[in-house]
Amino acid sequence: MANGKAIIFSAPSGSGKTTIVKHLIEKIPNLGFSISACTRDKRGRAEQNGKDYYFLTPEEFKRKIDQDEFIEWEEVYEGNFYGTLKEEIERIWNQGKHVIFDVDVKGGLNLKKYFGDKALAVFVKVPSMEDLAVRLRDRGTETEDSLSRRIYKAKFEMTFENKFDVTLINRDLNQSFDEAEQLVTGFINK
Repeated sequence: MANGKAIIFSAPSGSGKTTIVKHLIEKIPNLGFSISACTRDKRGRAEQNGKDYYFLTPEEFKRKIDQDEFIEWEEVYEGNFYGTLKEEIERIWNQGKHVIFDVDVKGGLNLKKYFGDKALAVFVKVPSMEDLAVRLRDRGTETEDSLSRRIYKAKFEMTFENKFDVTLINRDLNQSFDEAEQLVTGFINK
């Protein structure tokens, strides 16, 4: 499907982008989720290879970089690589669907550059850094050290908000769901 579109949701960690993207996939049948490749370990039993991520060894990941198999990739945290495989986009477009991404800010900007006018890039943010800290702390997956690293990174990522097509402020989740649905269906039908 050469006329497939790309919908990119980016945000600092903890802003709610993953929850919003999951909602959109349930509500809009012609969206296909782009599964990212990464080198980090699975989080618990819940995460599955080929569903949540393509879990690769650093060696496999680097081989795919060398073979130009990624649209974009980066080392997000030291030793942790994430990227978007070209074959993943083809897989979704070949199903007659539009691809939706749940990526960090840098990845989102790289995807926007790659897809150009075929992409809608949405920046999701919470009303304040205090809200973000509370959300990250409530996850229960962060140490104080990793929490402060994520908040530091989030402050930096906020500086790129103006490079996205639209900002969605996630104050109220149901309101954000509605807003996101309108944005995406409007773009797809354009």
